[in-house]
Amino acid sequence: MDKNTVIGFLLIGVVLFAFTWLNQPSPEQVEAQRRYQDSIARVEYIRQVEQQIQEQQAALEEDDSLQHLPDSAKNVQLQHTYGVFAGVMEGEEETVTLENDLLEVRISTKGGRLEYARLKEYVTHDSLPLILFQGKESKLDFTLVTATNRVVNTADMFFTPVKGNDPNSVTMRLNIGQGSYLDFAYTLEPNDYMLQYTIQGHGLNGILSPSVNTLDLTWEQDIRQQEKGRKYEDQHTALYYKFLADDVEKLSEGKDQSEKVSNRLKWIAYKDKFFAAVLISRDGFEATTLDSKLVSTPGYLKRFKTIASVPFDLKGEEPASLTYYLGPNQYTLLKAYDKGAEAGQELDLEELVPMSFSFLRIINQYFILPIFDFLGKYFTSYGLIIFLLTLIVKLVLFPLTYKSYMSSAKMRVLRPQVEAINEKYPGQDKAMERQKATMELYSRAGASPMAGCLPMLLQFPILIALYNLFPSAIELRQQSFLWAHDLSTYDAVIHWDAQIPLISTYLGNHLSLFCLLMTAVNIVYTKFNMDMTNTGQQQMPGMKMMMYMMPLMFLFFFNQSASALSYYFLVSTLISIAQTLSFRFVINEEKLLAKLEANKKKPAKKSGFMKRLEEAQRQQQETLRKQQQQKNRKK
Repeated sequence: MDKNTVIGFLLIGVVLFAFTWLNQPSPEQVEAQRRYQDSIARVEYIRQVEQQIQEQQAALEEDDSLQHLPDSAKNVQLQHTYGVFAGVMEGEEETVTLENDLLEVRISTKGGRLEYARLKEYVTHDSLPLILFQGKESKLDFTLVTATNRVVNTADMFFTPVKGNDPNSVTMRLNIGQGSYLDFAYTLEPNDYMLQYTIQGHGLNGILSPSVNTLDLTWEQDIRQQEKGRKYEDQHTALYYKFLADDVEKLSEGKDQSEKVSNRLKWIAYKDKFFAAVLISRDGFEATTLDSKLVSTPGYLKRFKTIASVPFDLKGEEPASLTYYLGPNQYTLLKAYDKGAEAGQELDLEELVPMSFSFLRIINQYFILPIFDFLGKYFTSYGLIIFLLTLIVKLVLFPLTYKSYMSSAKMRVLRPQVEAINEKYPGQDKAMERQKATMELYSRAGASPMAGCLPMLLQFPILIALYNLFPSAIELRQQSFLWAHDLSTYDAVIHWDAQIPLISTYLGNHLSLFCLLMTAVNIVYTKFNMDMTNTGQQQMPGMKMMMYMMPLMFLFFFNQSASALSYYFLVSTLISIAQTLSFRFVINEEKLLAKLEANKKKPAKKSGFMKRLEEAQRQQQETLRKQQQQKNRKK
């Protein structure tokens, strides 16, 4: 091997070493990859554990003679299946009630689980007590691995209630024997929707596997239908979750979806249109699998399921701390739970209130809701509050509305001159000349066709923001106004049972009165506005029909939505008509025309934009002229 070959191999080695060293993963990347692999392994482990538990339960259910066995034989069977936990596998199920002014909950001795939650200040759409869940509709179970590698589940075990001095606190104790026990402690604070929930063991060394440092949990709940109108309640029912120090996300409302999350989560929420059951972990959920399924069972909307792990101290020195939030999705209430929280430690529970996306959410968050809260201090009727809100919005936009009307008025008084231009340059082949002459007229007179569009563009985001907020604003729930018994849902005056193709799908099986009035008024306003803004210019084919189609489209959009939204749009349109009539009465169009004629005599001041626009038009006309000359030569 010659010298050059040796040097070549050494250089290759140096390059490989440098490449490996420069591309080695950072400690953060290594840790992220480790967590990802651990989460995959844990998900598979949990799946195997669940399968073992199901096999155990199936075996016991098939053995009908177990209940008829003598006690000694039964104990032998239980000891064989459950080991040291055999003594807690039999008992009588009882419940312990905790309640304050807002919330009533019941804790079952079987599984030591929360099995009932009722919100005292709310009722369902048909005036029944508002129960989030009851009995088998919800369960939170923990899987335990014993020192002898048996797999057991707390759902099958009977706890003993231990009451203290606090009437709103109870400890469900799983007495394993010989001084070993597992405590599930529940505490309901006064005047709060939060239920504190801690898990702590004592003397579990030698009982549970020494490798145990987390508890694997399974949380399931069937979401009840609480409101009138299943379709829109279903659209606002979803499984939400928040990363430990990051954003809030959710699973799809409209289809079955399952998601495996490797990063730690701060909380998981089972949310319907106006209420939520949220499970919060102080130390975070790990290796989480989230599942959302649509159901067709009458009275229920969806079925949610979570499989996750929470840190657990086997020595019992530090309890695992969880918290239930069982209450309404009210923005100000949920936002208040972050008061005094350190930066990055906020719960962000207010994200459960859907208020549209990004900048439209800002409109609701910093404009609409503060007005709602302020007016709500002085008025009890939300119909009146929405009316005042509409007036405030119109007042804020009044300068732009006035400017828009003045722009339309200028173009309207110039209409005879525009018609004269149309006669001077007839036909499609003179469209460029006609358009140029019209724009020159507007420019010399000081009229701007685009100025009338601005108020419409500014009102549209507000309308979209309200479209997202009103159906989910709990402030409007069961608030009556005029004939509408609930402003948060539709105010049907006509019903039918037959399923009409397309009509029933998009319009529903009813007609809402506020929506019908809104549609009728908007059709009238469209006709009125088109007559007011007729400038004499030729319109695109079909444009007039499109203007009339828009109110009819709103009928389909709003008929099944909140009547508050149709009412707002109705009032807004009526105010717009009143403003237009008052403007026309106040403004002297003859004086306006004289002013425009005076403007035409002044030296024209062209902006840089107008100069560029005219230059572009000149070049386009020159190009068309040359093309026409070439065609003539060919002929």
